[in-house]
Amino acid sequence: MSVWEAIAIFAAGTAAGTINTIVGSGTLITFPVLLATGLPPVTATVSNGLGLIPGSISGAIGYRAELTGQRRRILRLGTAALIGGLCGAMLLLLLPPTAFETIVPVLVALALVLVVLQPRISAAVQRRRERKGNEDPHPDGGPLLITSVMLASVYGGYFTAAQGIIYLSLMGMLLHDSLQRLNATKNVLAAIVNSVAAIFFLFVAHFDWTAVLLIAVGSAIGGQIGAKIGRKLSPVVLRTTIVVVGTVAIVQLLMR
Repeated sequence: MSVWEAIAIFAAGTAAGTINTIVGSGTLITFPVLLATGLPPVTATVSNGLGLIPGSISGAIGYRAELTGQRRRILRLGTAALIGGLCGAMLLLLLPPTAFETIVPVLVALALVLVVLQPRISAAVQRRRERKGNEDPHPDGGPLLITSVMLASVYGGYFTAAQGIIYLSLMGMLLHDSLQRLNATKNVLAAIVNSVAAIFFLFVAHFDWTAVLLIAVGSAIGGQIGAKIGRKLSPVVLRTTIVVVGTVAIVQLLMR
């Protein structure tokens, strides 16, 4: 690996850590850079997943204020994310590299539609709760959200790109909470999925330690940058950012 390639990977890691904390889809920055340095697709995916763990943890720490009072929610959704992430990591080694790539753009597009419609969906849900006495039988999303998060985490353990957008769309539709608090939860779920997949990869897959370390340092720095920026964004600006980044992700995935 040349010096310029190392600089490019570090810069990509920093950018990915920043954008993952704010929205998600940072993998769409790091993955092409790793491929450009000559790494095989699976090795690049594994190295990328390992390297982004510090960024996910850094972003979650940066959003720690918004995590207050969400312990029960995180325990339930985190367990689902852990199981799904492990299954996704296994599938990466068992299935052809192109297996999921066909449906990834469709998943991201659906998630973006849900993000755009989330205010209307939330308002409709709230009106229904008010008619029933404002009682919510599933304050943490219930079985539907837990199952959805598990399935999204299978995808996250397999490829990771845009998993944050999918998490936000699911929680925004099924939970009555602020977008910033949901974003904080999203960062924890991403950290869990990346970590469990990485631990699995350490024992069964090939990776490039130089690339892992460069992305790790860069993503950790980016996680703090992303938290400072993301926590200041209004719900409208944050939602717009999600849609813009997600649209770019879809275009990039379709052009691969």
